[in-house]
Amino acid sequence: MKKLVGVIFLILVVKTAAFGADFALSAGTGVSLGGMFTRYTLTADGKVDGARIKIDAIQEMDQFNYGFFAFFDATYGVFSVFYQNGVNNYTETADISVLSNTKQSGKGWESVLGFSLLGKYPFTLDKRLTVFPLLGMEYQISLVQKRTQDDGWVYDRDDGMREKDKNQKAYNLMDWNSWWVNVGGGVDYLFTDNLFARGELLYNFRLMTVYEQKNLDMMKSHAGDPNPQLGGLSSGPALKIAAGWRFR
Repeated sequence: MKKLVGVIFLILVVKTAAFGADFALSAGTGVSLGGMFTRYTLTADGKVDGARIKIDAIQEMDQFNYGFFAFFDATYGVFSVFYQNGVNNYTETADISVLSNTKQSGKGWESVLGFSLLGKYPFTLDKRLTVFPLLGMEYQISLVQKRTQDDGWVYDRDDGMREKDKNQKAYNLMDWNSWWVNVGGGVDYLFTDNLFARGELLYNFRLMTVYEQKNLDMMKSHAGDPNPQLGGLSSGPALKIAAGWRFR
């Protein structure tokens, strides 16, 4: 992951050096709306104390995100800091060969602090309108993870009372920290020589979190399967609208 961020930074430096005549700095702030859709399947087939245990689990989650951000633009790269809230509906089912089937559903809430670094290549269509593709990474730091239990009571997922790892210990809030790959594009419209409006549309793909890795480790332990299979994807779109100021 660090290597990929380093490569993106190197590309930005090369672009800046090669096209120095077009180089400009700008900064701004805005709001974002988006979503995250999770569809995971987890299967394990092993033996514990001589008994075969087969597990088929499915996780589905639809989340609506909203937040605000600030950005610093160096023509061929954009660095952003953002705060984001998410509200979701989730369903988790598990078919366990030696037990009855289980199903849990409800609502969840999360808040994150994030940082992103995106490479961009601007194409000027006229003196006021510029479009650009975007590609890069972001990192989200989990600040809040909450869910409802069956009776509607809202609880913290890291309190250790309802959700535990394979060692029956509480999850850490940082277990939900996540890396994302971002791809998309944007447009700038200049109102004056300095003031501009920006719109971006991105599609984001989340990489495996520590929380998900711990769930795999739990399957290895509880099902006796040294290689449980996790399939699926967490991804979603983001629309960003901002106002910026170009420094000349």
